[in-house]
Amino acid sequence: MNQSGGAEKVGLFQIVILILSVVVLAALAADTVLKLPAEVSDILQVLDTAVCVLLLTDFVMRFRRARSKWQFMKWGWIDLLASIPNIPILRIGRFVRILRVLQLIRAIRASQKISQLLMRNRMQTGVASVAVTSFLLVMFCSVAILLCEQQDPNANIKSSGDALWWSVTTITTVGYGDRYPVTTQGRVVAALLMFSGIGLFGVLSGLGASYFLGAKHENVMKEEDKILARLEKLEEKIDRLGNSR
Repeated sequence: MNQSGGAEKVGLFQIVILILSVVVLAALAADTVLKLPAEVSDILQVLDTAVCVLLLTDFVMRFRRARSKWQFMKWGWIDLLASIPNIPILRIGRFVRILRVLQLIRAIRASQKISQLLMRNRMQTGVASVAVTSFLLVMFCSVAILLCEQQDPNANIKSSGDALWWSVTTITTVGYGDRYPVTTQGRVVAALLMFSGIGLFGVLSGLGASYFLGAKHENVMKEEDKILARLEKLEEKIDRLGNSR
């Protein structure tokens, strides 16, 4: 495919958007078929709006990079429409976008497989994986806690705002205690979210440590290269002095 006068490249950001788009479309389809409670639908709308912001950001970035704006807009208008939230019919654009990205992935040469793309920069891939996983955990654990708690008369998590706040404080292991589950099912969801949060932040800490250690190692290697270069110059000078005698 050639939108911008050259081969369109699939990057990590596009892969993240592809994954989130598939998840959101599946969630919205479930909301339509299962007739979920209004507060649960509100959380799914928050998820949908967040993905729309990413879609619009990606559209603007690719539009600015495109050498031919008119050529880009031959297909780009679908991406623009797909980035508008709260209008169900325009979500069709996301199905088209997913198909197009999948076609691009298939068109990539064997030497540029997605696995190689992800491994090319492990730091970015790791951070993106943690961010996407954390975001989806917050969203779907908010849905789960609402479904578990809403019917209990003693529950204090009954709105979408309460559920989102509780999920954020739980996954970050802050746990203010102003919102907490009272049902057995809700506590199971809380335990899973807490253990997941500990694991995710452990991975993020490890990535940060690897980055700083790698940067330090790179600086040391540069210093060693400079020292070796100076020694080579000194040897050359000594050789020239010895030959001139």
